[in-house]
Amino acid sequence: MFTTVLMIEKPLTQADVELVTTLHGDEPVSFVVLMQPRGDQDRLLRAVDDVALGYLEEAARENRVPEGEEARPPAERGLAHSVEALRAAGARADGQVVEHHPLDALRTAVEESHADEVIVLTAPHFLEEFFHRDWTSRARHKVGVPVLKLFAQQE
Repeated sequence: MFTTVLMIEKPLTQADVELVTTLHGDEPVSFVVLMQPRGDQDRLLRAVDDVALGYLEEAARENRVPEGEEARPPAERGLAHSVEALRAAGARADGQVVEHHPLDALRTAVEESHADEVIVLTAPHFLEEFFHRDWTSRARHKVGVPVLKLFAQQE
């Protein structure tokens, strides 16, 4: 069984599920899904990314999206949806919402699950990527297994 720790920031779409469950051909896969609720510290970066991608309406709505404690219930629902979608596709999957120190939680999940790889599935984050402050760049120095960055599909 191939084990992947999957870091996400929003619920998986059907295209996301198909992508991550077929990466290793017919080999059985198991996922540990980590989902971080949105934090208000990232609002400006998200708005800049939205503008860069041409999602002007999304940028204008950034201040209306739940953050902090208000973001936990939507994150829990998104995580449950994602885990169920992975299971429906034939994979084993469990997950948790990660509120503090996501990279430490990632390292712990990799160690506890004896993961073969980490997949970071996010929207593009141009500023963070440029300065190597995105999850993928930072995770490569922490986990000791290959880290793959994939872009989440838009609904």
